[in-house]
Amino acid sequence: MAFDPIGALDVLQRHRVRFVVIGGLAGRLWGSPTMTNDVDVCYARDTLNLERLAAALVELGATLRGVDDDVPFLLDAMPLERGQNFTFMTVLGPLDLLGLPAGVRGFDDLAANATTFDLGDGVTVPVCDLDDLIRMKRAAARPKDRVEVEILAAVREELDRRRRDDRSS
Repeated sequence: MAFDPIGALDVLQRHRVRFVVIGGLAGRLWGSPTMTNDVDVCYARDTLNLERLAAALVELGATLRGVDDDVPFLLDAMPLERGQNFTFMTVLGPLDLLGLPAGVRGFDDLAANATTFDLGDGVTVPVCDLDDLIRMKRAAARPKDRVEVEILAAVREELDRRRRDDRSS
């Protein structure tokens, strides 16, 4: 199975799902050299968005990741409404959906500060603000997140330096 994060995000967009890219992919887009093997998004939890998200998951052939194959999971809005965070395997690779990531207040909080990134092939997506990403990584506090906080802080310093240099020239 090929990992195609742009393809997965394109499916979400075509279904008009309201989401913000977070996690390792967001870090890569901001300039982190750390590789990632999944797509993490924070999604809006209103009924219409959950219905759109469920339709996108069906198109992606999503199955729950990390559970026994015989665990039933109906891909529609109701289970998405009852849960909050989900890890899926899709035909385009792993997709993690977080309704309330650690360190932030959810989709509206992230969407207010998000920056749009053009990923090519007509796919533009909202990506969480670098400071929000650092805040989420700090709050998650896993060993790999603590390392990534240091990397993202260096990315923040470099971006700030470039902005200062641009203003002074």
